[in-house]
Amino acid sequence: MNFGLTDEQEMIVSTVRNFVEKEIYAHEKLVDQTGEVPEEVAQEIKRKCMDLGFYACNFPEEVGGAGLNHLEFALVERELGRGAMALTHFFGRPQNILMACEGDQKERYLLPAVRGERMDALAMTEPDAGSDVRGMKCSARRDGGDWLVNGTKHFISGADHADFIIVFIATGEDQTPKGPKKRITAFLVDRGTPGFTIRPGYKSLSHRGYKNMILEFDDCRLPDAQVLGEVDGGFEVMNTWLYATRITVATMSVGRARRVFDYALQHAAERKQFGQVIGKFQGVSFQIADMITEIDAADWLTLASAWRLDQGLPANREIASAKLYASEMLARVTDATLQIYGGMGLMDDLPIERFWRDSRVERIWDGTSEIQRHIISRDLLRPLGA
Repeated sequence: MNFGLTDEQEMIVSTVRNFVEKEIYAHEKLVDQTGEVPEEVAQEIKRKCMDLGFYACNFPEEVGGAGLNHLEFALVERELGRGAMALTHFFGRPQNILMACEGDQKERYLLPAVRGERMDALAMTEPDAGSDVRGMKCSARRDGGDWLVNGTKHFISGADHADFIIVFIATGEDQTPKGPKKRITAFLVDRGTPGFTIRPGYKSLSHRGYKNMILEFDDCRLPDAQVLGEVDGGFEVMNTWLYATRITVATMSVGRARRVFDYALQHAAERKQFGQVIGKFQGVSFQIADMITEIDAADWLTLASAWRLDQGLPANREIASAKLYASEMLARVTDATLQIYGGMGLMDDLPIERFWRDSRVERIWDGTSEIQRHIISRDLLRPLGA
């Protein structure tokens, strides 16, 4: 791995960082206070992203994307991590699982998503099936040649703006020595499909304005043309296109941690107590040292996992390690920064308390810390027969 960035990669970093600082920061406090992104602001961010040529930058050039590799896209996500997710959501990055589209699906879903004409969202989680994907109860059964879907999904990010949702649904069950095992299929479901309702979800402590929604299916009829990939092939689609999304959580955690750290460093260099700046006290200076060490370690761990993907090397364990370490690092950095600020860190005059709140969810979504530890330990122990 070359530890230096190319001139083009440096340009990607500076372009996206400047965009976030100029187009995102100014709206963050309003969005956090109201829990809403004004439509005109959302569309302006989307338009300017397109003008930069970064919309759908995670897609190959042959379908209209910018063709960034995994490492370059990780750099984009790292810089976007500095801004509020409710706003950077409109710096469009459609789900790359849409590359599984075939035939007419490309014209109806893939290409419009890449061009920014249609927005997508991804739905797997249910009230009783979070980390246990095979425990999902939302199901589809054959009915007159179509699929009849019933059930509920929740915690679905971005569904409030989505024109269509990529939904994973149980389409059968196999009996195994370890008990019943669900067969899963991915479907493309358009907003407005009869029997399909998108309604507001829960009020979240983290990332206000970046809403989670509840999806309800009540005898929703879907033809075979809406199947993404193969029937009962949902896990193959997931493993091909989705497992690398954990890098996104890791990279955004690094970007946000660097922004938080800048606040801690500046405050430590300016705030005076007992006749000197607090950065001269070992209790603060050592925290600063630990913070930057952890941030750098998470950064390299994350970029290395993306680099492995670009080299065609196995990366499942490395991605899990990056997601685990970076998300937990962010929690430690935000908490230490708040401690350095003292009481003012909890006041909404400063963004510190928002960073602190927002950091909590990173250890939960896209696979909890416990799930990442399971992936890592399984990868190490299985070759030894354990």
